[in-house]
Amino acid sequence: MEGVDLLILGAGWTATFLIPLLQSPQYSNTLTFAATTTNGRRVSGVDTIPFRFDPDSKNPSSIAALPRARYVLITFPLAGEGQSKWLTETYEATHARKEGQNKYRFIQLGSTGVWQTEGRRKRHGSKSPEEKQAEREAQAKAEAEAASQKKKEPFTYTDRHSPYLTSDPRAQAEDELRASSVVDGMVLSLSGLWGGQRDPRNWVGRVAFSKEALRHKTSLHMIHGEDIARAVVRILENCEDEEKGGKEKWAKSGKGQRWMLTDGFVYDWWSLLLGWATTEGQKKEGEGEEDKKELEPSEQAKWVMELMEEEGVQALPRSMELMGRAYDSREFWRTWGLVPVKARIGVNAP
Repeated sequence: MEGVDLLILGAGWTATFLIPLLQSPQYSNTLTFAATTTNGRRVSGVDTIPFRFDPDSKNPSSIAALPRARYVLITFPLAGEGQSKWLTETYEATHARKEGQNKYRFIQLGSTGVWQTEGRRKRHGSKSPEEKQAEREAQAKAEAEAASQKKKEPFTYTDRHSPYLTSDPRAQAEDELRASSVVDGMVLSLSGLWGGQRDPRNWVGRVAFSKEALRHKTSLHMIHGEDIARAVVRILENCEDEEKGGKEKWAKSGKGQRWMLTDGFVYDWWSLLLGWATTEGQKKEGEGEEDKKELEPSEQAKWVMELMEEEGVQALPRSMELMGRAYDSREFWRTWGLVPVKARIGVNAP
């Protein structure tokens, strides 16, 4: 199979932004790519290669069938020790490099969740609605206790150099990739994903399912799919441009690094929910006048106003110190010479 510049392993949501960018006039003649899906479906008008990563399989055939690529973007999460090693070392073993060719460069899309507390990293899994509700209430209580403890500590921003949960399964797989001696690996830790079909306004009922749950909701960090795509392409651009020191750029800023990506904003859940206050109400029918739609404030917006009174919050958004968790991702944008183009949810359309 013919080699490409970039192999996208798992052409899901991210690929719906990345593929159109790679096909744009700016890059269509300079960057070649291939992408995989579990069933070989078309994504953004492009045929994909059927591929399913099975961490329990020791059969290298599916990995061996992948095209040769200088960069491999892993969009799905790997967990624990061994998965990253199996994928990368099998790829290396089945795709012999030419003499003088650089090591294969793997980019793993991760999550800023590795910088969160243990309680926040739990996943619901396959549970009944009642079990999920009980777990959410328990998590809200745990977050309240964590927030209370955080207030006792001096406030500091969290950046990519801050301590993270080394026991987190995703962090373990990412660290395994970053430490690999067989391939070069880097991690892009993404904050909350939005854009396209992912609209944060659709999360309101799940996030603020009760007033008590909302009481303990503090900050939110987001990154748009277009900016993720731009980040990936810029890394390839910078590290492939030998005239501008691409090899040195990769050695310094790519290989072994874990980057934090947000759009530069720290959102306040209360502020967002109050901003999304209106829902379509019942039509008012008046004699001799056109039907009008009355906008009713959402239940969550009413809770926000009540909580502001109860908690002594005079105006929104709340301060960083009060919310207690704020990510500083400036270093990524500065290092790679980019500025987010889809920042500030609630203003930009998905």
